[in-house]
Amino acid sequence: MKRIRPDLSWKTCLKYLLPLPVMVLMNMALPMKEPVSFSLFFALLSCGLDPFVLSAEYVAASAAALSFEASLSCLLQAAFLCLCFALAFRMRKAPKWTKYLFLAAAQLPFIFLYPHAGYGLFPIPVIWQKVLLALFMALLSLLFEGAMRALLFRAFRCRLVASELSEIVLLWFFTGLGLYRLAGLVPFCAVTMLLLLGAAILLKNAAAVPFALALSAPLCAAVMSAVPAAEYALLACVGLLFAPYGTLAAATAFFLGFLGVQYFEGLFAQSALTVSLTLCACFVPAAILCCLPERTVKKLRRTLLFYRERALPRIAINRNRRAVGEQLYEVSSLFREIETAFTADGGRAQGVHFKEKLIACLCASCPNRRKCRENGLYESFDKLIAVGKAKGKVNLIDLPQELSVSCRNSAGLLFALNKLLEEYKRMEQELEAAKAGRKLLAEQAHGVSEILKDIALEQSEEFAFSEEERILSNALSAAGMLSSEIFLYGEGTLFTASMTLRENTDPKKLCRVASHALGVPLSLSEKIPLTSDRACYILRRKPDYDAAFGIAACPKSGETASGDTHSVLKIDERRFLVALSDGMGSGEGARAVSDRTLSLLESCYKAKMPSGTVLSTVNRLIALSGEETFSCLDVASVDLDTGDADIVKIGSPMGFLLSGEELRILEGESLPIGMLEAVHPATMRVNMKAEDFLIFMSDGVTAAFGSSAELCAYLSGLKPLNPQSLAEEILKNALVRYKGTAEDDMTVLAVKLTRAA
Repeated sequence: MKRIRPDLSWKTCLKYLLPLPVMVLMNMALPMKEPVSFSLFFALLSCGLDPFVLSAEYVAASAAALSFEASLSCLLQAAFLCLCFALAFRMRKAPKWTKYLFLAAAQLPFIFLYPHAGYGLFPIPVIWQKVLLALFMALLSLLFEGAMRALLFRAFRCRLVASELSEIVLLWFFTGLGLYRLAGLVPFCAVTMLLLLGAAILLKNAAAVPFALALSAPLCAAVMSAVPAAEYALLACVGLLFAPYGTLAAATAFFLGFLGVQYFEGLFAQSALTVSLTLCACFVPAAILCCLPERTVKKLRRTLLFYRERALPRIAINRNRRAVGEQLYEVSSLFREIETAFTADGGRAQGVHFKEKLIACLCASCPNRRKCRENGLYESFDKLIAVGKAKGKVNLIDLPQELSVSCRNSAGLLFALNKLLEEYKRMEQELEAAKAGRKLLAEQAHGVSEILKDIALEQSEEFAFSEEERILSNALSAAGMLSSEIFLYGEGTLFTASMTLRENTDPKKLCRVASHALGVPLSLSEKIPLTSDRACYILRRKPDYDAAFGIAACPKSGETASGDTHSVLKIDERRFLVALSDGMGSGEGARAVSDRTLSLLESCYKAKMPSGTVLSTVNRLIALSGEETFSCLDVASVDLDTGDADIVKIGSPMGFLLSGEELRILEGESLPIGMLEAVHPATMRVNMKAEDFLIFMSDGVTAAFGSSAELCAYLSGLKPLNPQSLAEEILKNALVRYKGTAEDDMTVLAVKLTRAA
């Protein structure tokens, strides 16, 4: 058992301030003002609340009996339980079965000290009546403990079970009965009418009816009649009937229903003061609820939404998404560690012990080896080895003078050293190749790590309850489309709406109704069949822009295949990629280079690998292919929400952005991809607007115009309508300038951005 420590939060203050008035009301519930509040006192102690504060409140509540003996009895009970529970908290040991001993012992002051005249209905001595009352309050203590645990630890966090709800109703029964006996009918009606109307407005379902019956239970017991239960149930139905039309309509109908009930109860035959106070008991709560801000009402309703059956699958989905996200993040960290391992310095080739090997293979059998060692001749080996490492090999002119004079086998020395130098050079080359491979693998590990991290963050986003789901459900119902379940999740461009509808639902009508209800332009992304007549419709935010593409190409005269290749790739629903690759040369070989380059690019971008990693990886793979293969490359990744185009140019001729009367040149100065191990692309970002054209051309087209000034002048005079006609017009003009014979592979790729329909 964990003790709840007081703090300054409003929730904790409420936990300690509310029990006092409730205890006072409970002490007024029974005819002889027996201390029913003892049961609540014990229940709160068992739940871990501060025993000193609760004891003071219990003793203060005993004043309702207006008897010194009653207060003394309660004081002894409070002191005993406070001491027992305080010691348990002090020792940090939860009183499990021992608390029931505390409960039994605490009844002794009540049995022997509490002043009680006894009930004439029971023909037994007063002392035995007090024993029965003590047993009754002990039983209530156990039931109230369950009710308080539900209210303190489970309410508004999870669905309460039937036994917990029954215990809470019992707690209300004694509180409401005390309220009626202490204050009368008008305050009781004011409290219950506020709760009943609030339940009808917030719940908007049949749960408000059993709630009304529970509210009426104390009044039924007080007047010994079931009529109040029927009246409360009727008022709940009236509130539910008008709740869909708004708070004001429900409150007005509720008040009119209350007037009708009171008319049949004979209220208007009583004094004017009684009539006024009774009507105020309903009018004031209705006015209070009508004055509540809509934001507060929505917040309360969202809280109660948790108790619907749909909460369980949504919680399960969130739990699974969270687990998947955490696992993906861990895998992402693993690939990050792999990247770190591959980028660690692999070192250089361990220097061959040239000197020791030369002495071992040449000088071991030489009769002058001792004399050479004594004269320091071996130190000259270091000079010769240093020259060999610098030049890569040695010859006679590199021999130090002392070696050329004293060494009897100088030719063998040079031969053996050159052989060792060749072995050293080969090891260096192998290590460099391994280093390049490690770097490539490190870049790939980095890319995979970034992809997994992004997916992990996306998967970790939870599906929260939303008021917009109710708005969309109502809008669909009004349009004749009934959805059994709706999920709304994501924000901004990631906003997604999923719903189950009839299989033959009109998608255009669905998108129109959903877009109007939510204030977000939506389009159908996917339709998943569920049963023969039901399907899941997934709507996503519609991008602001759409795109059209045009391609015109011609191979070099005499060739059957063009060395130029192009790609138009839809990365996702909100981004697309266009690329133009010009393999060096022409024919099948150049085309193979272009195809390989674009295939690598497409695969990397589909996997959503970071752009920098994509370019360096493709460049390194082409460079390490072992062939003299180079490729000029134009790449553009366009965001359909903003029109931003990220452009990469590697060794390619200038591109163009045609925006109305303005022509913008897109130019880079980097070498073709695959020429060097390190790629240094020219990157830029341009913002495309509706009706703008993005144009890429291979060098076979640009060369036909002679100069960039002539090409710009030609493009500035064009008034294109669509990208295909623009691409064909540029290619046609280039062929005319070549006099009908293509001197190189020629390709024009044009993209037009348009407003989404």
